[in-house]
Amino acid sequence: MDSFLEIGTEKYIFESKYFFVIKDEFPVSQGHCLIISKQLRTDFFDLSSDERTELGDIIISTRKMIEESQSPDGYNIGMNCQSAGGQTVMHFHCHVIPRYFGDMADPRGGIRYCIPEKGNYCP
Repeated sequence: MDSFLEIGTEKYIFESKYFFVIKDEFPVSQGHCLIISKQLRTDFFDLSSDERTELGDIIISTRKMIEESQSPDGYNIGMNCQSAGGQTVMHFHCHVIPRYFGDMADPRGGIRYCIPEKGNYCP
C-alpha cells in the first residue's frame, strides 16, 4: 500500500477536518487504532501547524472511543517516521495502542524497546 487514501470511508470510525480514524488491521492489542491524515503527508514532520494542533484533540477523542468498549490500563502512542524509524507506509499515521496489565512480562521502558538493548535503562 502506497497510501492510506485507498481505504474506503466505510472503515472510518470517525473523522475530523484533517484526520480519519480506523481500527488497525494488524492490532498489537484489543482496540489498537490508527489516526491517518486526510492529505498525503509523509510523516509527523510533514504535517501543517493546523494539523499538528488538531492531532492532540484526535488522540484524546480516539482514547475516549476506545474506552467505550475497552478498559485499558495504559497506552502507547507512536509515530514511525521514515524507513529508518520503522515507517513502511509513507503516509502519516499515529498508532494509539491500548495496553493492559499482563500483556507483557515487564512493560517498563515502553517504546524505548524499539531498540531492544536500549529498553532497560533502569539500574
